[in-house]
Amino acid sequence: MTLPESSGAPGGATVAQPSIDELRAEAMEWGRRPRGFGSWYVTEHMVRAMRAYGWTIVVAALGQPIIYLLGLAVGLAALIDAPIDDRGIEVSYLVFVAPALLMTATISVAAEEFTFPVMAGFKWRRYFYGFNASPIASRQIATGVIFGASARMIVVAVAYTLFLYIFGAIPAFTWGWTMIFVSLLAGLSFGVPLMAYAASIYDDKGQFALVQRFIFMPMFLFSGTFYPLDSLPLWLQWIGWISPLWHATELGRWISYGAELSPAAIVVHFAYLIGLTVVGYVLGRRFFETRLAK
Repeated sequence: MTLPESSGAPGGATVAQPSIDELRAEAMEWGRRPRGFGSWYVTEHMVRAMRAYGWTIVVAALGQPIIYLLGLAVGLAALIDAPIDDRGIEVSYLVFVAPALLMTATISVAAEEFTFPVMAGFKWRRYFYGFNASPIASRQIATGVIFGASARMIVVAVAYTLFLYIFGAIPAFTWGWTMIFVSLLAGLSFGVPLMAYAASIYDDKGQFALVQRFIFMPMFLFSGTFYPLDSLPLWLQWIGWISPLWHATELGRWISYGAELSPAAIVVHFAYLIGLTVVGYVLGRRFFETRLAK
C-alpha cells in the first residue's frame, strides 16, 4: 500500500504528502536528540524527583555538618587537649576528623540515592521502562542515575566544606576546597557498585538495611574516621584497607593539612576509588541492559 502523492485541501489546492522515506527521516531526526542527550534527560528527571524530598536534602546538607562539627568542636574536641599525631604532624582533633566527616557525608548520600530510587525505577514506579521505551538507551539510564546522584552529592559536599572552613577545620585554605572532588569520588566509589547491586534485586527483602548495618556502619567506625587506623588491632585494620572511606579520608587529610603520603600511596588511593567506580559502572550497565531488555 502506498500513500497518495497529494490530497485535496480547502480552495482546491493540493498538499503533497510526505513519502515513507521522508517520514522515516523525520522520525530519525526526532529520535537523534534523545539518543544524544539521553543521559541528561534521565539526570533531569532524577533531580526533579528529588523535589519530593527537597527539605530532607536541605536539612541534611546544612544540619548534619552543623551537628557533627558542634559535637566535635565544642564537645569531644574540648575533652581532647592533646593534639593528634598523624604520622609526625600534630593537628587538633577537629582538623583530624574533618576530612573523614566530609567523605562520610557524600557516601551516606550515595547510600540513599543508589538504593531505593533504583529499586523504584525497576519495580515500584517502573519509570526506567518508560525511559527505555524511548530512544534513550539502557546504558544512558544508568549514567543518568549516576549524574543525578552526583548532583546531590556535590551540593552536600560544597555545604559541608563551607562549614569546615567556618569552623577552622581546614588549615590549607588555598587547596582545601579540592576535597570536594575527592568526596564526590568517594561517594561514587561506594554508590556505583551499590547501584549495580540494587539493579540486580527483584524483591526488597531488607537487603539495603543489611548493607547499612553490616557494610556502611563498620566502614564508618573502623576506617580511621575518629582515630588513626594504625591504632586499631591488626585484625580490624583490614576493614579500613578495603574501605573507600579510608582511602578517600587519607587523600582528604593529605589535602587538608599535608598528612604525609608517598606518591605511590596517592596513586594507590586514587586508583582504588576509581577502580571501584569503573567496575561498578560496568556491572551496573550490564544489569540495566539485561533487566530492561525483558
